[in-house]
Amino acid sequence: MEKLVSIWSKDQQYLPENYIFPPETRPGKSIIPLCTTIPVIDLSKASDQNRSNTIQQILKASKEFGFFQVIKHEVPPKLINDTMDVFKEFFDMPAEDKVSFYSENPSKTCKLYTSSLSYDREEIHLWRDNLRHPCHPLEECMKLWPEKPTRYREVVGAYSNEAKKLGSIILELIAEGLGLESGYFRNQLSESLLLSINHYPPCPNPSLTLGLVKHRDPNLITILLQGDVCGLQVLKDGEWIGVEPLPNAFVINIGYILQVISNNKLKSVEHRAVTNSKEARTSAALFINPANDCVIEPTKTLTEASNPPIYRAFQYQEFLMDYISNPTRRNQ
Repeated sequence: MEKLVSIWSKDQQYLPENYIFPPETRPGKSIIPLCTTIPVIDLSKASDQNRSNTIQQILKASKEFGFFQVIKHEVPPKLINDTMDVFKEFFDMPAEDKVSFYSENPSKTCKLYTSSLSYDREEIHLWRDNLRHPCHPLEECMKLWPEKPTRYREVVGAYSNEAKKLGSIILELIAEGLGLESGYFRNQLSESLLLSINHYPPCPNPSLTLGLVKHRDPNLITILLQGDVCGLQVLKDGEWIGVEPLPNAFVINIGYILQVISNNKLKSVEHRAVTNSKEARTSAALFINPANDCVIEPTKTLTEASNPPIYRAFQYQEFLMDYISNPTRRNQ
């Protein structure tokens, strides 16, 4: 527990040496502008009349940015606000209320840790604490979640359900846009749901460290609740751009598995999280993943003699183990 950044950093005036990144990977002091060109898609227009236009917007954003934001979805604003409040309350709790969840054991289902699960082997640590747990099947998973704050299970359970529905809607629109049959991404391809809540305390020198290094998500798709504090940056044409926090919006991130299935028609893009010196930032990502034994390969609908498969078939668990054990894979 004493390793948690949120515990020891409150009165820290200088950045410890083991949090200082090499010059070539530091965010630096230059101000990254918030990008106004990352597409913002109004999901209320995905009706029968406007469905085709909404699908084309999603595909265009997924090809050019690998990211887009959605607004006017069906997740209630009150639930979004309550969920973010509960996450913040969790990280603000006294250490004794969180100690039972602290673990660096990758096999533990619900765990709280700092930096990464390789903390003791790292030369440089990330400026973040992380709480993560599975969300499916919900009734079974909830029994393992924190009991404090007292409304955590009720609020986060409701939120998980709504975020899952949102992910299903977006995946169905993507499937239709790619010419795949209805329900293509259901069942094994989206069987596993993992909620990852990152907490980035105020940092004494944000120019020297990172909350998350640049990476691509190793999943199908990510539904991100960004909160109201800036910190998410996306790499576009060799330049970092900031993703503007919008009220009640979700950031949608195309995962590497969706890039494989689409045979590179859709792109999984590198992104990172930076810190700031003034206020804590909390964000929550719902990772929609295939089942471990699911075989991943480019869909035959999108491959032919003139456009052969770019990737070989592989089992998702095989890919995930390689991703976790070999950090260089995360940037490929």
